[in-house]
This record gives sequence, structure tokens and C-alpha cells, in this order.
Amino acid sequence: MGVIAERIVGRAAELEAVDRGLAQLRDGRPALLEVVGEPGIGKTRLLAELGARADALGHLVLSGSASELERDLPFSVFVDALDEYVESLEPGEIDRLSGETLGELATVLPSLSDHGLAQRAAVQQERFRSHRAVRELLDLLATPQPLVLLLDDLHWSDPGSIELLSALLRRPSSGAVLLAFALRPRQVPERLLSPRERAHRSGTLTRLELEALTRAEAGELLRAPEETWLTSLYEESGGNPFYLQQLARRGQQGGRAGGRDLALGGVDVPSAVAAALGEELALLSDAARRGLDAAAVAGDPFESELAAAAAEVTDVELLAMLDELLALDLTRPTDVPRRFRFRHPLVRRVVYESTPAGWRIGAHERCAQALAARGAPPAMRAHHVEWSARHGDLDAVATLREAGEAAQQRTPESAARWFGAALRLLPSTSSSDDRVELLLAQAGALAAAGRFAESHSALVDTMKILPSDATVMRARLTARCARLEHLLLRRVEARIRLERALAEVHDRDSPEAVSLMLALAVEGYYDMEPEALYTWAGRALDAKNLAPVGLRAEALALRANGAVLVGRGAEAVALLDEAEALVDGLEDHELESHLDALAHVGTAEFYFPRFAAAVEHVERALRIGRATGQADLFPSLYPVLATALGRLGRITEAIDVADTALEVARLLDNNTHQVAWGLVNRSNIALVAGDLDFALSGSEEAMELAKKLDGALISVASAYARGRALFAAGDGAAAAELLERAAGGPSLPRQPVTSRIPSLQILARCYLSVGRTADAERAVRGAAELAEQIGLPLAVAYSDVASAYVALELGDYGEAVSLALGAVATFDSLDDVYSATTTRALAGRALAADGRRDDAARELARAAAIFESWGALRYRDEAERELRKLGRRLHRRTAPGEGDGLGSLTKRELEVATLVSHGKSNPEIAAELFLSHKTVESHIRNIFRKLDVSSRIHVARAVDRASLEEAEPIDG
Repeated sequence: MGVIAERIVGRAAELEAVDRGLAQLRDGRPALLEVVGEPGIGKTRLLAELGARADALGHLVLSGSASELERDLPFSVFVDALDEYVESLEPGEIDRLSGETLGELATVLPSLSDHGLAQRAAVQQERFRSHRAVRELLDLLATPQPLVLLLDDLHWSDPGSIELLSALLRRPSSGAVLLAFALRPRQVPERLLSPRERAHRSGTLTRLELEALTRAEAGELLRAPEETWLTSLYEESGGNPFYLQQLARRGQQGGRAGGRDLALGGVDVPSAVAAALGEELALLSDAARRGLDAAAVAGDPFESELAAAAAEVTDVELLAMLDELLALDLTRPTDVPRRFRFRHPLVRRVVYESTPAGWRIGAHERCAQALAARGAPPAMRAHHVEWSARHGDLDAVATLREAGEAAQQRTPESAARWFGAALRLLPSTSSSDDRVELLLAQAGALAAAGRFAESHSALVDTMKILPSDATVMRARLTARCARLEHLLLRRVEARIRLERALAEVHDRDSPEAVSLMLALAVEGYYDMEPEALYTWAGRALDAKNLAPVGLRAEALALRANGAVLVGRGAEAVALLDEAEALVDGLEDHELESHLDALAHVGTAEFYFPRFAAAVEHVERALRIGRATGQADLFPSLYPVLATALGRLGRITEAIDVADTALEVARLLDNNTHQVAWGLVNRSNIALVAGDLDFALSGSEEAMELAKKLDGALISVASAYARGRALFAAGDGAAAAELLERAAGGPSLPRQPVTSRIPSLQILARCYLSVGRTADAERAVRGAAELAEQIGLPLAVAYSDVASAYVALELGDYGEAVSLALGAVATFDSLDDVYSATTTRALAGRALAADGRRDDAARELARAAAIFESWGALRYRDEAERELRKLGRRLHRRTAPGEGDGLGSLTKRELEVATLVSHGKSNPEIAAELFLSHKTVESHIRNIFRKLDVSSRIHVARAVDRASLEEAEPIDG
């Protein structure tokens, strides 16, 4: 029989794709490769070949793999790949990252744990910060040499690693990083499905699907092309390289093994292959088999000391056993001393499942004890404790609980498992308090992971065992259950639960009764029933001796929101004034139990509008939430913050927050409701920034998701975002039809009052764009009537803008000028920079039509300058076209954003491009320019797009060619 070849056989097309990926690295561009195939088909071998070729080119190659039986060690794949190398770096190298980034990395990589001592881990809903930190680390490691990161067996990966990989697929590294990963096609983790498919469709991810070898390739693999037994082996193996090699090791020369195929770890293994593995194991000495069994329990990879503990032998004896195992190629050494791997995961599975069940429990217990003796953290011991602990073992319960608490901020899905395991071991004699604490911890972890139904079940179980006098806790849990039912689209059930719980509270003036009333008010808001919102908030305010103060502030803010929605503007202002005074007079620690108060105050301020105050209060809520581990409200706070920042003209910050909101939503197990809202918010911000491409694609995806939901509010909101984008793209007819259909007709009755006037303005403009002047006038009249009913300056200004567009179209230029400039003054007084600037452009057009050319040029030039400062080049160009119609010659220095090549870059983008040309990494650029890492990434994406390049090397070449000293200065 021929000798088994170690070289790669076949795979010509796949190797070409590998070389293309490496070529991208040479150009300074990132690359993503996915290797897909059945067990034994050669995924690991192809990754190894990629690593060897990259290493030959002088690239940094780091690799890690997941393990079937250790699926809940947080970030295990990335720890396996990165931790040893990062630990070897000089302090000065890793310290190029910011303290915040290092603090986040400390939650992922054990070698950086010292950096996390002064950094509090972000709350569960902000674990995307760790993902961003890893991305920054990869960019740093890719300087100066390219980085190749190889991740194997991801079908077995822990939830934290899958979330992190998903984030890297949605937003790849910006440096010369090639990320390649391998998995089985029928075992792809559900959370990974959407991001990998989206990356594949967009062309950023190259997928390599490995097929069986041909007969000729099988002969080449075994170096026995003419052997008669090859045909039998080939048929039995199906051309699977691992099966071929395993049968060849057996020495089989024809014939078939009897029996049925075996299922190992969900994989059907041919009976001949299983028999061959069995025969190979039968050749081992008793001592070597004992060592192999112990290694299978210890892990894959495994450390010799831990395997020795499992086998109840000394380390010296275990190493002697390993010599025999290494000689037979059942185990293999790794790059780390005293750490070994099995030849293939299937070998480990066969060995593990063949160990006697009782001995296996004891081996796990010995591993747990050995890890505890060396001071290993609970997360490393939890797996072995779970498999070996006895029911009622309080030490085991404590270990599992500590493992859950350590994991809950960054890998809540793993935390939920450990809390669940602790609950199963908890003795029946334990106090109800212990069980309640574990159930609440499990419910919180499940909710953070997006597993809302299971979280809801845990909360229901908790309420069943609460003492009868725990009325305050019961009210809080009822409100939490209702919130989850809302996310699960079980709104009727949520309302019934709240009303039933309220009926059971005898004292309607008690804090628990008020909490339930406020929860019913919130349900009224999301169900688009403003009277219910207004009424329930009012009942809460009517409670005698309403305390604590935070609860009163929450009731005031909700009542203010309700008052606006039912058209009682003056009352709303007074209510909001009082709510603001209350929360501003409280210390942070006094608001810890009442973050809802800050959230509702911030939301109300957005509608009035008091944008700067809204930003201040929402950021305060986020700050307190991070400090206290409360993050339930974060998904609803981010959209308010992003939109308020956008209206203040802080567009870059608004985009960052909107991106954050979308990342948080996708972390909630791709929760449809939250993702749809995240997309609506991000699409609206994109339109503010002039990014029409994202506004169109994002709003389209939001509408598709909204179809799966039964919420009227999200359906209308997504249609509004889509309609605005369609109108901006020049399709006014389609936009008008969509807005009418989604909002219940030309008067848009399904649209919330707070957003109906801007919607009527967009609808009127859509009508004007297709010549439906009478319909536009009707929409404007509706906006004016609504503004009069609401009685707030912002509503009147929106209505006046709508009327100005119609007046301009009808030739009443003086009226259009008066309305537009009056609205600009109102917007300026309210710090609504976005509305003021867009209306200023309208005023410029009206002034030009009225013959006031100098005034028109002044307004248009001012609008163009502001648009440019936002990077909203689309709107800037529109304003400048109007200026050209006035005969104004535009003189702009090429550096701040016009012309070809570097002339198309803004001043800030040019600074970033210059630092890129100096070989600076993203973290270094961020530090030098005092920018966030996310902002630097955004600038680099814009630079690539404007220069039509795809690598940092090409940016550097463009900078080198440019003569920046000869750039023409701006006139005026």
C-alpha cells in the first residue's frame, strides 16, 4: 500500500481563489474566504495550504479551531488563534491601541486581562464594542506585514465567536487582513446564516465548496494510482480524503465492511471507516488507550497535564503514553509546548463516545479539580463541572453561577447555559431567593441573546415561586414580561397581563400600581393609541403621594408625549418642563432604578423639540445604564439619540450612533422587530447625510422585515423612510403611492401626529413632482390644520415649509420666500440645524425666482457650505447648481471636496489619506487626529470610494503624486 501523502491533492480552482485572496493582501486590501464541505473532505488541509503560502510570502499567519465538546468557552476560536501571539508582543506594540480598546479586548483575550482591571465591561447590549476592538486589533496586527487569520471547525464554535465573526463579515477589517474560516454546510450556526449570505451576495466573501476527489486524485493522494484495491476504497469512501486515508491505514484491499453507517456527533460515518478506526484503536497498548481516553475528555486541543489528571497518572507517565499516540498519528503536536490535538475531530469523537460512562464522569471531575487547583477561572471549569457534578452540589452550583456571571456581558448565550445548568443542580431544599436570583440571571442573559420566548418562560417561572408579599418585584417582572411579549408580537397578551396584574393590586396609589399603569401607557404608544397613552399616564399621575420622584418624572414624560399626540401642545410643554426639572434635580444613583424616566423625557424632548436636551438626557441614561449593567432600554434610546444628533447637524456622530443601533439589533439574534427599526433609523440618517444608496437599500430591507410583523407603527415608519428615499431618487409617483397606501390614504391618518406634518410635506412635494398640484394643495391644508391643532412652533414651521414648496410651484414667489425664511428662523431658534439648512436651500430658490439674486446666492452658498461640512455632497451639489444658474462662479480649493483624485476629498479626508500614506494604522490615525476608530473607518471608506481604489497602497500612491502645495485657495 502506498504512503499517505501530506501534500494537497486536486483543488486547483480552490487554490486559484486562495492565490487571489493573497494577491488582495499584497495590494493592501482585506479579503474573506469561506471553506465549506462535509467532514473529512479537506477543509483543514486547504486552510493549512493557505497558511503555508501566506507564510512563504512573509505574512503573519495565526490560526485557531473550535472543538465539538467545548462549545461554551467564550470566544474560544479567537482566543486559540490570537491569545498566544498577543501575549508575546512587546508592551509598546499593544499599547498603540487606546485604553478603552484594550479594556474591551481584555473581555475577549485572557492575555490582556490586566488591561481590563480599570475598564468596566460594557453591558450586554453593547457587546459590539468588543467586536470593534477585535477589528482594531486585527488592523494593528496587519501593520506592517499582512495578517492571515485561519479559523477552523466553526460549526462547533461558541456563541461569542459566532457573534464576533458575524460582525467581521458585516464590517470587515480595513487593513490587509485575510480572514478564512471553515465549516460544515449542514451545521452552520443559525446566527451566522444571514451575515455570511449577505457578504457572499455583496462579493466581499469568496465561498469555496469542496467536493469529493476524483478516482485519479484519490490514487495520487494515496500514491497508489494503479493498485487494484483502490477502486474498492474509493467506492467505500465516496472520494472523501479522510475516509480514504483511514481505510488505507487499515490496510484494506477490497471488499466492504458489514454493518450500518454510524452517527458520530451528527455525522454519518461509513461503517468501513468506523471499523477501520476501531481496529486502529485496538492496536494500542492498554496504557496508551487510557491516555487517549483521558485526552478525549481533557479537550481538543488538550494539555498533557490535564490529560494526566483525567487518566490519574503522572505527567511523565502521560508523556510516555503520548509517544505511542504520536507515533501512530492519532494525536499531533501543536505550536504550543505540551499542547496536542487529535488527528481529526472524528477520531476524538469515536474515542470519547467509546469510553465507559462512569469512568468518563470521573475523568471530567478530575479535570475540574485539576483546573481549580491551578486557579483556572470558572468559565474553563464549567464544562467539566456540568458533566460531572452531583445534584445538590452547592460548590458546583457556585462555579456554574460564577461562569455565567463572567460570561453574561460578552457572551450571554453561554451565560444562559451555565445559569440553566446551575438551576438543574440546585437542591430542592435551597431557598426560593437562590432560585429566583438564578432564574432572573438566566432570563436576562436569554433576553440579551435575543431568545425572548425562553426569557419570557424564565420570568413566568420566577413569578410562580415569588412569595405572596413580593408585590413590588411581581409588578416589575410583570412589566418585563409584557415588554418581552411586545417584542414577541404578543401585544394582546401583554395588555391582558398588565391589566390583570393591576386588578390584583389593591392599593392603586402604590408604586407597583403606578409601574403597571406606566407600562400600559407605553403599550398605548407602540399600539398607536395616543388616548390610551395619555389616559394611563394621567392615572399614574393621579396616584396620591406619588413616589419615588423618578416614577413621577416618568409619568410626567409619558403624559407629555400623550398630550402632544392628542393635540394638547400647551399642556405638553408644562408637563415636560416639570419632568425635566425633576430628573435634572436627581443624582445618578437616584435614577438607577428609574432609567425609564430619562428615556421618556429624552423622547418627549425630541418631539417638542429640545434636541440638545434630548441628547443630554439620553446620553445620561446610557451612561447610568452602562455603569449599572442595565441595558434593556438601549435599543429604543439609540434611535432617539441618532435622530437628535442629526437634527443638531452632528451628522458624523449621528451615523455612528445609528450604526450602533443596527449592530445592537442584529446582536439580538437578528430580532426582526429591532432590526427593522434599526434600518429605518439608519436609512433616515443616511438620507440626511445624502447617502441615497443606503437610504434606498436600508429602507427596502426594513419594509420587507415589517411585512413579517403586525405592528402598525413599524409598517408606517418603514414606508415613510422608503417614500423619502424614493422621492430623493426622483420617483415621486412611487413615493406618493407608497405613503398613501401605508398610512391609510392621502391624509395619512395612520401616521402618528408627531410625524404626520413632515410626511404631508414629503407627500405634497411628491404630488408637485408629477404635476398633481391640487393634491399638493390639499396635503398642505391638512398640514396647516394639524399644526394649528398641535400648537407647537416646530409643527407650524414644518407646515410653512410645505406651503412654501406649493407657493413656489404656483408662482407666488414672495409668499414662498416669506414662508421659507420664517421657517428658517424658527428652526434656528430650536437648534434644528438640519431642517434650517434644507429650508435655507428652498429659500434660496424662492429668492432667486423672486429676482433677489444676491439674497438667493447668500442663502444657497451658506446651505452648500453646511452640506459640505456634513459630507452630504449630493445636497451640496444641488445647492451649487442653483448658484450656477445665478451666474456665480464657484472657487473651491481642491482639498476640501471637489475635482478629481485627491481634489474630491474633504479637508479631514485629506488629513486621513496623508497619514495613510505615512504608513499609519487606523488606531494611530485616530490617536493623532483625536477621532474615534469608527470615524476613521468611515473616512477611509469614503476615500476609497472617491479615489476609486481598494487599498491603502493606492491611497498612498495618490498622495505621493499630488502636489498639495499648488492647491487653489477658496475665494471668499
